[in-house]
Amino acid sequence: MKIKNIFIAGSLCFFALTSCTDLEENVYDKYPAEDFYGSPQGADIALAGVYAQIPGNWGGVGYAGADLGWYDLNSMCVDDQVIPHRNTGDWSTEFAILFKHQWLPTDEVVRNTWNWLYVSVFNANLAVKLLEDSKADASKIAEAKVLRAFFYYLLIDDFGNVPFYTDNNITVDKIPQASRKEVFDFVVSELKANIDLLPGTKGGEFYGRFNKWAGYTLLAKVYMNAGVLTGTPKWEECLAACNVVNGGGFSLHPALSDASSPLGNKYYELFGDVNPQDETILSIYTTVDIVGRNIFSVRSLIGPHANALFGYSGWNGSVIPKDFYAKYDDKDIRKKQFLIGPQPGDVNYTLDITSLDNPGAGAQEGVRNVKFYPAGSMNGGGASNDFPIYRYADVILMTAECNVRLGNAGAAKPLVDAIRTRAGLGALASNPTLDDIFDERGRELNWEGHRREDMIRFDKFLLPNEFRGVSEEYRKIFPIPTSALNANPGLKQNPGY
Repeated sequence: MKIKNIFIAGSLCFFALTSCTDLEENVYDKYPAEDFYGSPQGADIALAGVYAQIPGNWGGVGYAGADLGWYDLNSMCVDDQVIPHRNTGDWSTEFAILFKHQWLPTDEVVRNTWNWLYVSVFNANLAVKLLEDSKADASKIAEAKVLRAFFYYLLIDDFGNVPFYTDNNITVDKIPQASRKEVFDFVVSELKANIDLLPGTKGGEFYGRFNKWAGYTLLAKVYMNAGVLTGTPKWEECLAACNVVNGGGFSLHPALSDASSPLGNKYYELFGDVNPQDETILSIYTTVDIVGRNIFSVRSLIGPHANALFGYSGWNGSVIPKDFYAKYDDKDIRKKQFLIGPQPGDVNYTLDITSLDNPGAGAQEGVRNVKFYPAGSMNGGGASNDFPIYRYADVILMTAECNVRLGNAGAAKPLVDAIRTRAGLGALASNPTLDDIFDERGRELNWEGHRREDMIRFDKFLLPNEFRGVSEEYRKIFPIPTSALNANPGLKQNPGY
C-alpha cells in the first residue's frame, strides 16, 4: 500500500492526500486568484495541473505507463524492446515500424507525443503565470519553471527545432519555431536560475516532485546530451551537475537474496509499488485506474501465463530482441527479469523472433520482461508499480561516462564496478571504455526510457540489426506531426520527412 503525499490529477484534490478529507475546508473559489495561488495550498494546486500530465494513461498521455505515447516512441525504436505484429492477428505493425525506423509524420504515436508535450508546456506556462502574478513562494515558481524546462528538453530531444513560447496569450498558428540550440540555452538558463531554489527534501510530498536533486539530475541529462543537441559537448558541466547529486546522500539500493520477492532479490524493489528512497531521485506515482498505470509486464506476457501468475490475462506484446538479451551474463541478477522457455500456463517462450511484421511473430516467440513485476492494486489494464524517471545508478554511470570522455577512465572504474558488483558480477579487468559504459547503461537501465538518448550519444542508433539495415542520419530526430504543420503554417518540417 502506498502511503505518501502526492499530486494525483486534474479535478481530484491534488495536494496532500490528508487535506482531501476535511469537508469544512475554505471555499477557495471565493478568494481572489492572487490570494489563492499565493497560498501554499493554491500554489500546489497550480503545480498539480502540470504534474497531472506525467503519469501514463490511455490516449498517449504521460511520460510512461500506457500505450502509444512518449515512452513507446522513444523505447520501441531502440535495441531493448519491440512489440511485433503476431501471425495470430494480434497487434498492428506500428511498433514494428518504430523498431525498423520507418515512422512517418502521420503516425499516431508521433502525434500523441507532440500533443502531450505541448499540453504540458501550456499547463506549465499557466502555472508560472499564476504563481508569479500571485507572488507565490519562490520555490513554487521555481518548481513550475523546472517542470517547463523538463518538457522543453523532451521536445528538442525528440523533434529538434520546435515551436517555443512561454506566454499562453498566443494562438497556435502564431507560435514561432525556435532552433534546437535556442531552446537548449533556454532550458539550461531556467534550470541554473531555479534549481537551487527548490527544496532539498526527499520523499513525502517530494517523492514524485522536482526537488533540488531531481533538478540537478535533469541538468546533468541536458548537459550529457549537449553534443547531440547543439554540436558542443558539455562533459565538464555534466560532471559538475552529477557531483552535486553525488553529494546528496543517495546510495545504490542493496541487492540481497529475498525469498519474498517474485524475482528473488531486493534489487527489484526499485521497480515495485513504492520506489525506495535510497536510490530513487524522481518517480512517477502510480495507482492503476486512479493515477496512471504501469502496463509493462502485463503487456509483455501472453494471456495464459499472466493468468497463471496474476489472475488476469496478458497482452502478449513487448519482447526482448535476442541480441540485447545476450548482453547479460547468467550470473547477473538483472537477468532474472527476463523469462524464456517453459512457463506456468503451458507456455514456452522462444529466443528467436522470426518476423516483426510480415507475416509477424509466432504467439510465443520472444523473451519476456517482468522487471516491473505487477505490484499493488492490479488488473488487466495494468498495475500500480511506480516508475523511476531518475535513479542514482544512472547518475553514477553518467559520472563515469563524463570521466572517460574527459580522459580520466581511472576515476570511472570504481563507479562502473559498483554497478557491476551490485548485479553479482566481477569488477572490470581494466579501466572502462565508452563501450563498457554503453553496455552497462543498457543492462542497468533497460525499459526505463533512456536508451534512445544513449544510442544516439554513443553513435549506435543508426547501426543495423537483424530486422533492418543501416538507418539514415535524419532518423535521429522524429518528424513534426502533419497535424502540427497544418495548424501552424510557419513550421518547417525536419529534413528527410
